[in-house]
Amino acid sequence: MREFSFRSELWLLRPRNKVFAFFGDARNLQAITPTWVNFEILTPMPIEIRAGAVIDYRLRIRGFPIRWRTEITVWEPSSRFVDEQKRGPYRQWIHEHTFVDQNGGTLCRDHVRYAVWGGALINWLFVRRDVERIFAFRGERLRQLLN
Repeated sequence: MREFSFRSELWLLRPRNKVFAFFGDARNLQAITPTWVNFEILTPMPIEIRAGAVIDYRLRIRGFPIRWRTEITVWEPSSRFVDEQKRGPYRQWIHEHTFVDQNGGTLCRDHVRYAVWGGALINWLFVRRDVERIFAFRGERLRQLLN
């Protein structure tokens, strides 16, 4: 299984504890996900985000309905957390979010390690582009909501 990597960074004006609190509220996921994904959280609210929390979603990728289940495998308040796909469209999806104080605000870093069915060709044709678009949207929304 070939693993791919995606990284992004975003600086936000707000303090780290406020930024982390935003990510700690699962209801905010919908606000930072593009509408074209038709994202919906299926797990009843409120969701206590912590290590071991499992969240179920429904979305559409390129028109195909997808169910996705993630587990929070690491939860270090105000510093980092990791969500891992347990069921969904990827062979593997491990997303580490880190938060660092920087220049009076917060540097948010994302590192996603993922693998796809169909390998490098499918990644190049479809998946990488979609991941980049989703994270670009997410970055813009986070700037609007938290700056």
